[in-house]
Amino acid sequence: MIAQNLLSEVVPPLRLTDNGQKALNWMEIFRISHLPVVDGKRLVGLISDKIIYDLNIIDKPVGEYSDHLLSPHIHTNQHIYEVFNAISVLKLSAVPVLDLYDQYCGVITVFDLAQKFAELVAVQEPGGVIVLELNSIDYSLSQIAQIVEGNDAKILSFYISPEVESKRMTVTLKINVVDLSAIIQTFVRYDYNIIAVYMDDSVINEMYDDRLDQLFRFMNI
Repeated sequence: MIAQNLLSEVVPPLRLTDNGQKALNWMEIFRISHLPVVDGKRLVGLISDKIIYDLNIIDKPVGEYSDHLLSPHIHTNQHIYEVFNAISVLKLSAVPVLDLYDQYCGVITVFDLAQKFAELVAVQEPGGVIVLELNSIDYSLSQIAQIVEGNDAKILSFYISPEVESKRMTVTLKINVVDLSAIIQTFVRYDYNIIAVYMDDSVINEMYDDRLDQLFRFMNI
C-alpha cells in the first residue's frame, strides 16, 4: 500500500490568502493540528496550530509567514511504512503528499492512516491473537507459519517488536481461527514462550474446563 491510496477525501489545503482563524476552524472540524498551505499546485508548507498561536496570526494571511511553515512531505509512491515513519518521527497529525513532479496531490491524516492500518493487519477479520516471546536468534517465520498452518489455520497478519536493550523479541500473530487451543498446544510442544492469547472468552473457558476434566480423570486413576 502506497501514499497514493491513503489520501484524505475530505481535508482541503489552505490558500495563501486564508488567515489563521480559518486554519484553526478547519483543524477543529477535521480533528487535526496541521494543514498544508498551497499556491496552486505548489506546496508552500505545513502550518500547525502552534505556529498560528506563537506568531499571533489569527487575523493575518498565512502566506505572509511562509518562512515559518514546516517543510515535511512525502511522495505518492512511498510505502505506508514510510508514511508511518514520517508522521511518528515528526509528530504530525497530517502530512502533505506530492507527485513525482513535486506537485501537491493531497494530505494523509493520522485518522486515514489508522483506518488503512486496521485493514492492513486484518483487525476486522474474525480470529484470535497469539503473542510469542523468543530470542532474536531463534526467530524463524517459516517454522511459526508451519505450526499455524499445520493446525489448518492461516496467519492473517503479524508484527515483530524488538525489546529495548535486549536480544529478545515479541511476535504478535493474528490468526484466522477463533479456537487457538490446538495451535497453542503445538507452540508449547515446540518450547515457544506464549506471553498472551486473545480469543473468544467462551473458547478459553471451554479449554480450561477441558484441562480441569483431564486433571480430575488423572487424579482418579
